[in-house]
Amino acid sequence: MPTSGKQWHHIIIINTRGSWLTGDPRGFHSRNHRKHSDGDYKAPPPPGQHLGLYRVIKSNSRDAIALPRDLWATIGRTMLDKLTSQDHRALAICVDAHHVHLLVELPSDRRRVKRLVGTWKQRASHAVRDRLPGEIWSKSCDPIPVRDVQHHRRVYRYILNHAKRGAWTWSFRAE
Repeated sequence: MPTSGKQWHHIIIINTRGSWLTGDPRGFHSRNHRKHSDGDYKAPPPPGQHLGLYRVIKSNSRDAIALPRDLWATIGRTMLDKLTSQDHRALAICVDAHHVHLLVELPSDRRRVKRLVGTWKQRASHAVRDRLPGEIWSKSCDPIPVRDVQHHRRVYRYILNHAKRGAWTWSFRAE
């Protein structure tokens, strides 16, 4: 159960810079949903729905960042250390080449959550800057409040199931 004034969040997703752009064929939404596709990565939008937009955005974007496999644990553990130092609890984390997911207990205020996640991204960037100098994360993140026990269990399993696809994972049970 959450502690006073906090609730569990699925931090979905902390993407690397350039790995999921506006107009992406897998589905997308821009900040504040000003532009969005009809689908998402589970049920993609019709082929070519925003192809022109995607081409323009991609041509004006820097190359996508891919996190080297040997840095995944460093990134995950650094984020865990930072959030723990801020008196927050995590239950599961996964890191792969292009994104991070976390199940973490945080304040209910969405703006505050986004600021906290920004500090984790900053700390992780600093931890690997000798290998990945400069900006490695996309702007913002998408914190989803966990609605109930079933949702909590699904998020926990979802994050840890990334190990089947080769991601680095951490669970509070492994500690």
